[in-house]
Amino acid sequence: MRGVLLAGGNGSRLWPLTRAMSKQLMPVFDKPMIYYPLTTLMMAGVRETLVVTTPDSEEQFRRLLGDGTQWGIRLRYAPQPHPGGIAQALLIAEEFLAGESVALALGDNLLHGAGLGRHLRTLHPVSGAHIFAYAVADPTAYGVITFDSSGRALSIEEKPSHPRSSYAVPGFYFYDSSAVKIARELRPSTRGELEITAVNQEYLRRGELRVSVLGRGTAWLDTGTFDDLVQASEYVRVVEDRQGQKIGCVEEAAWRCGFIDDDQLRALAAPLRASGYGDYLLRLLAEPRPATTTVGESA
Repeated sequence: MRGVLLAGGNGSRLWPLTRAMSKQLMPVFDKPMIYYPLTTLMMAGVRETLVVTTPDSEEQFRRLLGDGTQWGIRLRYAPQPHPGGIAQALLIAEEFLAGESVALALGDNLLHGAGLGRHLRTLHPVSGAHIFAYAVADPTAYGVITFDSSGRALSIEEKPSHPRSSYAVPGFYFYDSSAVKIARELRPSTRGELEITAVNQEYLRRGELRVSVLGRGTAWLDTGTFDDLVQASEYVRVVEDRQGQKIGCVEEAAWRCGFIDDDQLRALAAPLRASGYGDYLLRLLAEPRPATTTVGESA
């Protein structure tokens, strides 16, 4: 399975902040926003990822992330010339995917929960599509999914004004190789975009959509507005301060997944010590490792 990490768009809900830099490069507490979904992909076992971003921001992402080899992964980049919807990323990634299944992650979404990485790794290789549902107080800003009495998905609506359930669809999706063809056959919505909800609806129509409900032990934060950005930063700050364990730490994820070894982690830590980030990585090497760990299983 290959990954596609969508870091495009113009971030208009965060203007004027995002007039100077990409939203996905903005800080969520102590890390760039894009670290969080990238860590989720890594914990799901994805080692080859295409970062889709605006032409103006591509060089900034390359400067931050490089080619991924320092973390034992492989990163490529592709421009999204104009905001054309989440499903447009599948078309941009067609050559990169080369008929493989895909884990599609939104660059402004944060997922965190004990055992999440282990759970994600059990879901691929995927046949059809596998998406997630998460209960939210106000689902009108998201794709909303409804279930029948047996728990099977009945319908998915995009940003309904009168939602029929409280279950929103987070920005992390698994698709088989049919996703690109489905996206190619979509017509733009009234917003002029290729909606990812329409892709999910087509898999549902075919009877090939599976849905996992993320329970109360998992946190999902969408950092698309000023309030969301502050809340996500505060969430990360509180959890890290309380537990002494970082969320969205790409270096730790690479190490715990076995993509890099102790010496490589030590080398990554050295230039990061002034901020305390490097000291955290060195502490990981010094601490006894339990036989089973949930640290880093969350993204």
